[in-house]
Amino acid sequence: MTGSLTEGAHHIGLAVRDVAEARDFFVEALGFAVAAERPDYPAIFVSDGTTLLTLWQVADPASATPFDRRANIGLHHLALRVADLSALRAVFTRVQGHPGAVIEFDPEPIREGATTHHFICAMPGGIRIEFATPFA
Repeated sequence: MTGSLTEGAHHIGLAVRDVAEARDFFVEALGFAVAAERPDYPAIFVSDGTTLLTLWQVADPASATPFDRRANIGLHHLALRVADLSALRAVFTRVQGHPGAVIEFDPEPIREGATTHHFICAMPGGIRIEFATPFA
């Protein structure tokens, strides 16, 4: 068989400590729009027009175990593409000022000599998100 049978991500689901806090991060800091809500679950669906994220609140946030990227199998981080270095800097400024977001490192080349730049943060609740310019 030749060629892929898939066409990219349909949506990405994230289990979060506080669904409203996660929604606010994506909507306020990144400009996502709320696409739908399911209060009985509870879940909120947000989109940037290209990527759809499902944010599910864990049943008992107080007893939820934070993900350890060096010890657990699972999502290491979510990487979102930005248009260019100017957009990356704008996202960095917005994320840096959002309550509860923690910057892991400032925008920098993805590796020495690369034209692709990125930075990683932890959104409120601890999920790691990378923002990166396109590969050149």
